[in-house]
Amino acid sequence: MGRDGAPCSTARSCARTSTPPGHGKGGGGDEAHGRGRGGQSAKIHAVVDALGNPTAFHLTGGQAHDLTGADALLPGFAAGALLADCSYDAEARVLAILREADAEVVIPPK
Repeated sequence: MGRDGAPCSTARSCARTSTPPGHGKGGGGDEAHGRGRGGQSAKIHAVVDALGNPTAFHLTGGQAHDLTGADALLPGFAAGALLADCSYDAEARVLAILREADAEVVIPPK
């Protein structure tokens, strides 16, 4: 039985650990996951076409800033427009590159 009295289907749902099994504390080098207050996490930065089909992606640790994904995905960007989150509103790292590519940029204000 789990802590809430309900039957468990896996050992993980019955017993809670501070660190998931098989994952020690500390950094792991170039792995695309990071440690935050809620545990380990990852971000998937993606480029999609007009229909929402992924054309490229880049993985980073959850604590990484979104511009890290932009640095990896924007070189060679070949689309007519970019719809992005406000965290991509960076002149030198995003907007200048897109202006050079004659892409329309749609980023909501902060």
